[in-house]
Amino acid sequence: MTDYVITVPGTFVHGITDAQRSSVERKLRPQDPANTDFGESEELSLLTVQDVNTFSVRLEVEAASRSEAEANAVRLVSAALRDSGFSEEDAPLGPAAVTGIDREF
Repeated sequence: MTDYVITVPGTFVHGITDAQRSSVERKLRPQDPANTDFGESEELSLLTVQDVNTFSVRLEVEAASRSEAEANAVRLVSAALRDSGFSEEDAPLGPAAVTGIDREF
């Protein structure tokens, strides 16, 4: 198994409140990439929201393959958004991408 740092982009169609942001971050905190060597060196934030309500979520995901890591990250982000009051239409996601790989040889 390998630890991947995955970035999942999206858009908050109607914006995001401070309470919703805190909820999303709390639900995703166990996958915070700051816990990886890559996350520490790059100073990655768990959730970044731009002025135009686009966002990026960066997660640490352990998986056997890149595609499995990307799929797991999308599932985690989707669940956190749903549990925080966002439907798929309120916060559509873009394609996940590997931002980094943290493995020991």
